[in-house]
Amino acid sequence: MSDRPNLDPKGDATTPAYVEPKPASTVVILREGENELEVLLLLRNASLSFKGGHWVFPGGKVDPEDYPDAAAQEHYIAARNAVIRETREEAGIDISTADLTHISHWTTPEGGTRRYSTWFFVCQLQCHGNICVDNDEILDHQWMSPARAVDACEAGDLKLPVPTVKTLRKIAPHRSFKALSAYLASSEVYVFPPESPFYPSHCVSN
Repeated sequence: MSDRPNLDPKGDATTPAYVEPKPASTVVILREGENELEVLLLLRNASLSFKGGHWVFPGGKVDPEDYPDAAAQEHYIAARNAVIRETREEAGIDISTADLTHISHWTTPEGGTRRYSTWFFVCQLQCHGNICVDNDEILDHQWMSPARAVDACEAGDLKLPVPTVKTLRKIAPHRSFKALSAYLASSEVYVFPPESPFYPSHCVSN
């Protein structure tokens, strides 16, 4: 039996405006700098209808081929497969399922025309190879400490989605991947309540 939360992306269609969340996944790629962790951020093409112009973690929608068994609909396994595929497509780097740690799950609240049920993972980049963006959906990349990324967002210099900001804030106090891993091992997977009011599209101060 899996110890992962039961996170079926289907919701309760109770209103005419209901939009069913699509399963998706994203990964916080981390590397160790001299004195702190650094996170990989990717710049989405401003022409994209969803989070265009935002700096994001690698990730995207779960595709049908990400399911090892379409009939079983094993969403968690498919989410891991999807984030490995998306990281390769968007950043040109390979990561392994063995290195993924599930840290949170965010379901976009009702009120938007696009909704996603998103698994969040963290992964330490073992080899500091070159990042190669696809120059289509992703136009640029940068490595930043989580704290500096949050500060830049609050100053209006960096456009980040709200789940990204909240994830960075949880990581920021930890200076090494070993320390972060110990913290995650003692923490439960955070599940964002989808019944919450629709959150803003960019950085917030709380």
